[in-house]
Amino acid sequence: MNKSFLAGLTLVTSLAALPQAHAQKGGTPDPKAVQAGTYAVEPYHTQVGFTLLHMGFTNFSGFFSQASGSLTLDPAHIDAAKLDVTLPIASVQTTVAKLDGELKGADWFDADKFPTAHFVSTHIVRNGAGMASISGDLTLHGVTRPVTFKAKLIGSGVNPLDKKDTVGFEGNATISRSAFGVSRYVPLVGDAVTLHIAAAFERQS
Repeated sequence: MNKSFLAGLTLVTSLAALPQAHAQKGGTPDPKAVQAGTYAVEPYHTQVGFTLLHMGFTNFSGFFSQASGSLTLDPAHIDAAKLDVTLPIASVQTTVAKLDGELKGADWFDADKFPTAHFVSTHIVRNGAGMASISGDLTLHGVTRPVTFKAKLIGSGVNPLDKKDTVGFEGNATISRSAFGVSRYVPLVGDAVTLHIAAAFERQS
């Protein structure tokens, strides 16, 4: 019998034997499904991506991970929601290891002196079903500036694997890196940085 056929048959059999939870649906985009409560950042599926123009040739991207923090949320009173998130600067990663090291160095983010980025919301406004503007203070490179994120609910519900109430959002904002003192090679390397956020939270209470 053909070895590739046997391998395929083994894979199908293995998948069929997985717990039913793996086949269950996860989150739903319906805002009515969001549970009120206090949530903690789920770091394994939370990323902050960044994109900037590199010498007028390419829009180059990287990301930060290993976030921590909390979200206090009541869908009926979205204006009372609170978001507090911290990112370790040393988690910065691109597709180039040499560049990763440079970004952590004193000419760029200076991770040894400024080890974290921190965002605390000050005002949240609903912009429609599952949409909100999240304004707050971003501290980066030792400088604090106001930033507003446009947020969109991606899904909420019970995670079929760990059985925890989970909610996930997408967020976007544009900042000036030189406003935070990260001005290396401006304007040759773009000053405007677009942030793309994938954020997951698990309900604690």
